[in-house]
Amino acid sequence: MIGYALVGSNDLPRALEFYDALMPVIGAGKVFDHPSGGRVYGAAPDKPMFGVVAPFNGEPATVGNGTMISFLLDTPDLIRAMYDKALELGGKDEGAPGWRGPEGGFFGCYFRDLDGNKLCAYRTGPEA
Repeated sequence: MIGYALVGSNDLPRALEFYDALMPVIGAGKVFDHPSGGRVYGAAPDKPMFGVVAPFNGEPATVGNGTMISFLLDTPDLIRAMYDKALELGGKDEGAPGWRGPEGGFFGCYFRDLDGNKLCAYRTGPEA
């Protein structure tokens, strides 16, 4: 299915500081430094990856209207931890951790990174 997802940044040093601190919360680390000056993160080489990069065309990075990247996590506690860390690092709240719809269905949170990219952490199914 999805191999990797990238978001753009207009301030890569600031974005790398944000993601270098955020990704370990969910067990991800640097896979490689991107040629644009960005970085790609992952939990394992055979798992989906996430990166922050400068746009290839040299134009400013912009936030896609309706675009969102989601991280599938194992537990509500891990979702809360990612959300809390993102806000601690300067991210913006877009929806606190909690059930969306009936309890036992979709548990998630929403936040924006320092460039305004919308991210989600979620899991489905009853709380373990």
